[in-house]
Amino acid sequence: MKKNPLKKILSEKRQTYGSWITIPDPLIPEILAPAGFDWLVVDMEHSSIELRDLLILIISIEANNMVPLVRVGENNPNLIKRVMDAGAYGVIVPNVCNKGDAEAAVNSVKYPPIGTRGVGLYRAQGFGRNFEAYKKWLAEESIVIVQIEHIDAVNNIDEIFSTPGIDAFMIGPYDLSGSLGKPGDFEAPEVKDALEKVMDAARRHNIPAGFHSVSSDPEEARKRCEQGYQFLAFSLDSIFLGDAACRAMSKLKAL
Repeated sequence: MKKNPLKKILSEKRQTYGSWITIPDPLIPEILAPAGFDWLVVDMEHSSIELRDLLILIISIEANNMVPLVRVGENNPNLIKRVMDAGAYGVIVPNVCNKGDAEAAVNSVKYPPIGTRGVGLYRAQGFGRNFEAYKKWLAEESIVIVQIEHIDAVNNIDEIFSTPGIDAFMIGPYDLSGSLGKPGDFEAPEVKDALEKVMDAARRHNIPAGFHSVSSDPEEARKRCEQGYQFLAFSLDSIFLGDAACRAMSKLKAL
């Protein structure tokens, strides 16, 4: 049975780094692999990536020795089932605002008796050949990460974090600040207070904390690590590409 190294890292509360895929091309994970990311997230919420694009991206991430995760577009059991059947090691579920949302996310990933996911025979199950091994893997190695990105979630944070089967959470900084009327203003007192409330609950429930540091500036990412975010997403493919090109051209034109 294959192992999920990210599962072990999260359970041991160690620092881990990943990034975000928004460009539906299998060369992107291959290009990013030498950077040393532990995992990559295929973003199906804020990109043009569809299910037809997903399979080859998962294969490419796994082939380049990183853990393939998928941020699904919605907390939808059919979508999550199909993502997991394609071979994702876990999902990041957006806009989890209460315990019911958290339970639905876990149920959509796990087979009975843990969850309610429908059973099929596709790539994840070795097209039927490895079904018994996959059942064991799913129970022990799959990952469910809830995204905290609304003030309603902050107000319900203890009930969310008490849900069995949650491996970690990730702050969605832009949407969370937007729900407070301060989109993108991460220094606003209301936003800082909300983040601290979530982190206090994470310590109480002993759940790993995640954050998407969207900037390609490593100093911004470092600050989040110092704040206790162990599951850190560092920037994304299009920002790395755009920022590198702009910096290089700026230097070239100045010569």
